[in-house]
Amino acid sequence: MTDFLVEHFNLIRGLHILAVIAWMAGMLYLPRLYVYHTGATLGSEMDATFKVMERRLLRGIINPAMVAALIFGLGLIMADGAIRGWDFLLKPWMLAKLAGVFFLFGWHGFLSKARRQFEAGQNKRSEKFWRATNELPFVAAIVIVLSVTTKYLN
Repeated sequence: MTDFLVEHFNLIRGLHILAVIAWMAGMLYLPRLYVYHTGATLGSEMDATFKVMERRLLRGIINPAMVAALIFGLGLIMADGAIRGWDFLLKPWMLAKLAGVFFLFGWHGFLSKARRQFEAGQNKRSEKFWRATNELPFVAAIVIVLSVTTKYLN
């Protein structure tokens, strides 16, 4: 298995990047839907439309993209371990990347729970909250991308 991952490292890296792009796009769009959903009257046609949009976005794009990003990311870790040794996991750049990734997994869970609350008509957060937190995934992406792209700088 490791030989396969090493041999196809660039393909796996490309697929990982594409999965992360899809995951991030959904993670940035879902809170924007929540911003507008907070203004919809419970039980209205608009409320029902937002519920469908949020569910389809989460189940059809965000969840599968997260799973793909995780699988390809683990493949990259295994290939890197085979190529360079496992000490890279404790390098500052990797720890920063992993911190950003763990944040994204937590935020994904938070957004999923919020979708279930909207579905049940029990949203307790304001439009202002969703506007203020909308860009958090992008902040995490900045940390992740810069940690990886500057890993060889001293």
